Amino acid sequence: MVTPPSPAAPDWEQVVHALLKWFAGSARDLPWRRTTDPYAIWISEVMLQQTQVRTVIPYWERWMRELPTTGSLASAPAETVLKLWEGLGYYSRARNLQKAAVQIQATAEGRFPTAHEAILELPGIGPYTAGAIASIAYNQPTPILDGNIIRVLTRLEGLAGDPKSAVVQSALWSRSAELVTRASELPRRRTPLPPAPIQLSGPCSALNQSLMELGATHCTPARPNCAACPISRECQAFAMGTPEAFPQTAPRPTTMSRHLATLLWEHKGRWLLLRRPENGINEGLWEFPNIECGSAESAPDAAARWLSIPSARLTPSGKVTNAITRFRYTQHLFRISGAPGDAKLPAGSEWVPFATLAQIPMSGSHRRIAKRHLPTET
Repeated sequence: MVTPPSPAAPDWEQVVHALLKWFAGSARDLPWRRTTDPYAIWISEVMLQQTQVRTVIPYWERWMRELPTTGSLASAPAETVLKLWEGLGYYSRARNLQKAAVQIQATAEGRFPTAHEAILELPGIGPYTAGAIASIAYNQPTPILDGNIIRVLTRLEGLAGDPKSAVVQSALWSRSAELVTRASELPRRRTPLPPAPIQLSGPCSALNQSLMELGATHCTPARPNCAACPISRECQAFAMGTPEAFPQTAPRPTTMSRHLATLLWEHKGRWLLLRRPENGINEGLWEFPNIECGSAESAPDAAARWLSIPSARLTPSGKVTNAITRFRYTQHLFRISGAPGDAKLPAGSEWVPFATLAQIPMSGSHRRIAKRHLPTET
């Protein structure tokens, strides 16, 4: 067992050397690490936001087959982009990817920008993503800060306070910048890099990715593997015996429940669907018609009033739950069959052939409804 040292300020030069050496021997062979193409790296970074690596891999590989360049992304139908993104959530990210690709085509003739400031000006790209692209693709000493790195750095320094506060954020960005700058000053010939097939642009790429990797694999939120950590001897939280006490995040907001009545209406082999309006949540995605109601008990009456039909036409068909930020949604499913008759169909609804359902982009919860509650063929 590793014996924690006495708390002391980390030796940052030693931290950099230890991280680079560890990463050279422990880096996971991920598909986006086999290239230094900024476009490929950009797509991976956006997909990896709030999504696990194992989930992202097939999405990234499918995306790169279908849309391998900024030009192909810029010219693709919006529905194709959303369909490729389906299941990752936060669909505004996919729309921003396409907006940025259009901007690159219009202003840079399809060449991905090399300057950090120019990358930061693209739609949907913030300081973390811009820093990741610039350092990983171009070996620029640009700092990055995500959840994994916040955890590593607050533990290393035993840094108290909410990491979302301005004071702590400033300290973390400064430390991240110091580390990648130290890496950039190392002679390339003395910088250990992972073997092929992993491709790295240089020590800045290696340093930033080592921080990501450490947070993802060893310095985890619960039960961190300090015994195998390459920088545990420099870690103040480890020395104090309280690594899980950092970062000192604020309490999560109380979860709120919301209920919806969702309609599964089939008529002559077609299903009634709505397309989400522009400039709203899940813009451009298709879904089964639904209306928010106050509770599970009020769902049938809310749906019947919405359609102007007798509630007797509604057949309960289970429920599906999903969470978005602090809200927990329960969709109460009701089947309806037969011709609309005097029913008042929701504005913008369409009857969609069953065979088309698999081809159109739907949100994750409505795709689950289609898979679990619709027949395999109609």
